[in-house]
Amino acid sequence: MALLYIISAVIVVSLISLVGALTIAVNKRLLKKVLFTFVSFAVGTLLGVSFLDLLPEAMGYGIKSVFIFPLLGIISFFILEKFIFWHHRHEEKEIHSFTYMNLIGDGLHNFIDGAVIAASFLHSIPLGVATTIAIAFHEIPQEIGDFGVLIYGGFSRTRALFFNFLSALTAIIGAFVGFLFLSHFNNLLPFLLAFTAGNFIYIAGVDLLPELRKERGARTSLVQLISIIVGILVVMQINTVV
Repeated sequence: MALLYIISAVIVVSLISLVGALTIAVNKRLLKKVLFTFVSFAVGTLLGVSFLDLLPEAMGYGIKSVFIFPLLGIISFFILEKFIFWHHRHEEKEIHSFTYMNLIGDGLHNFIDGAVIAASFLHSIPLGVATTIAIAFHEIPQEIGDFGVLIYGGFSRTRALFFNFLSALTAIIGAFVGFLFLSHFNNLLPFLLAFTAGNFIYIAGVDLLPELRKERGARTSLVQLISIIVGILVVMQINTVV
């Protein structure tokens, strides 16, 4: 019975997180207008989730060695981008490497979310429900930002939604891992959280912020700054509420 609750919760979270992106995707004109705002918003949510959610959660375990893992997350993504992905051409259209980096980081994050949901339901159903609601609210703004990043990086709307959905499905794998190997997973969780934070910091700082700097003009810069701050504040507010 617990496994049924876990899988149902993870599927619900995965679907909810895609609603916002799907809503924007169907309106091509609106998407074109707000795309760069989405990238700025994504910077804010990535940094907010890293510094206000993942790292504090990892540090809460009281393990001093966890601090090395954000650095490992940053370095690993540098290696992936520099020596493996770089720029990939698809159907004569350049796909920037940060689109794949974003998918990897988001997939790992979703994997951890699935395992956390599993652990919560195994403890108690009320805790599982509360955790599911909290994670769903966290995922909505981040998935909207991720969708914008994929579009900006060269994906079509359909391709971006498809890969966003595949990334969300890694939560189901995480749920099974959490259900089957909970005792082992608990020992790894703080390190995975810190590592994922490093991934997100790399994407925001190395890939996305330089893209924002290419756009000139006082008005554009102000919109970017406000969008970044809003992304951070949304994560902060969600942490306060849930």
